[in-house]
Amino acid sequence: MPRIMSWNPEDTKFWEAEGRKHAQRNLWISVPSLMIAFIIWQIWSVVAIRLNDIGFTFSQEQLFTLAALPGLVGATLRFFYTFGTGAFGGKNWTVFSTGILLVPALGIGFAVQNPDTPYWVMALLAALCGLGGGNFSSSTANISMFFPKREKGTALGINGGLGNMGVSVVQFITPLVIASSTFAFIGGSSEGQIMKDGTEIWLQNAAFVWVIPIIILTIAAYFGMDNLPGAKQSVQEQFIIVKRKHTWIMTVLYVATFGSFIGYAAAFPLLLKSLFPEHIGLAFLGAFLAAAARPVGGWISDKWGGTRVTCMTFIIMAIGALCVIYFSQEMNFAGFLASFLLLFIASGIGSGSTFQMIPDIFPAKEAAPVLGFSAAFAAYGSFFIPKLFGWSTANTGTPINALYFFIALYVVSFGLNWYYYQRESAEMKL
Repeated sequence: MPRIMSWNPEDTKFWEAEGRKHAQRNLWISVPSLMIAFIIWQIWSVVAIRLNDIGFTFSQEQLFTLAALPGLVGATLRFFYTFGTGAFGGKNWTVFSTGILLVPALGIGFAVQNPDTPYWVMALLAALCGLGGGNFSSSTANISMFFPKREKGTALGINGGLGNMGVSVVQFITPLVIASSTFAFIGGSSEGQIMKDGTEIWLQNAAFVWVIPIIILTIAAYFGMDNLPGAKQSVQEQFIIVKRKHTWIMTVLYVATFGSFIGYAAAFPLLLKSLFPEHIGLAFLGAFLAAAARPVGGWISDKWGGTRVTCMTFIIMAIGALCVIYFSQEMNFAGFLASFLLLFIASGIGSGSTFQMIPDIFPAKEAAPVLGFSAAFAAYGSFFIPKLFGWSTANTGTPINALYFFIALYVVSFGLNWYYYQRESAEMKL
């Protein structure tokens, strides 16, 4: 494929003549690549709960650590991945960051077949799944460079929203694939594991099923994506964003939106099991709706303004959290589910709207690393939100009291958004 020699998406003639087709091609390869990254990142949320059923003897604390490690490592790697696109080129970094996911996918597939696998090996594989968590920062930084400001919200919403869908995909697909030996051949054996109740499962399929898609997407990125001319920057050039006040303000807003989404997605199955165990099969629904809402948030923001949509998002999230508290106290499942799904949808829309605001605040070369930088902090929600629910359970007897903390965060975020970007005399009126 011929190299792109020049790039100026803000030039309408260039955009309509050739820019759009290049941008769309890169976007639609980026989307499934990001989705597979989220799948690998969140795979331990569905693998860890099965290990002791097939002969492993890990403690509950060890199992929790296996589920938490990808979140910690992924969030930390996002700080480094933020600068990967600018330093090495979008295509080059996507090829590397997608292809390397084969390591944890193959490793988990082999490791779970032997109950004598040492815990340190399992912990190392869980940490390696954090590689998938890092991809979001580099992916959004890359895609933001392809689109003009008037379409960035929609493009970033599609990339992030459909990519985030990997969380619900892995939670939905895993129970289906481990019930069949179909993908076990990748590990050279069709033998399954016998659970304590006598049922045979193939837990290795939870990882092996993604090996072929990873290979296909790595090849697609190599042959179908582009390194944009003029987009490369040294880490030192990009690192100037940490000196910008608005980098930190937008990071708080994104922590409140995307951090809520990824944290609630990690905690929702545990909350259902604790409060309404008979409905645990609906655990994937919240993450699915939040991911689906993200492109909507980006699109609405392109039309009506990101700061206005973000404002409404924080109001709805605060109301949703209060309703979750009320209906959980009443043990009303229908109200609890509806309120929590409202929280998920609002967090998805808010993730799209806050990302739409960033390119309006920063010049293009700073906007890209700011997107990744804020995403890095927000990703810690996948660890700290479940931990906060756990702390609330241990100290107050119910996980739901943790929601008061989140309500306070939404109120603070609403104030920051209004003061700096929405009021008439705002420092940067959007």
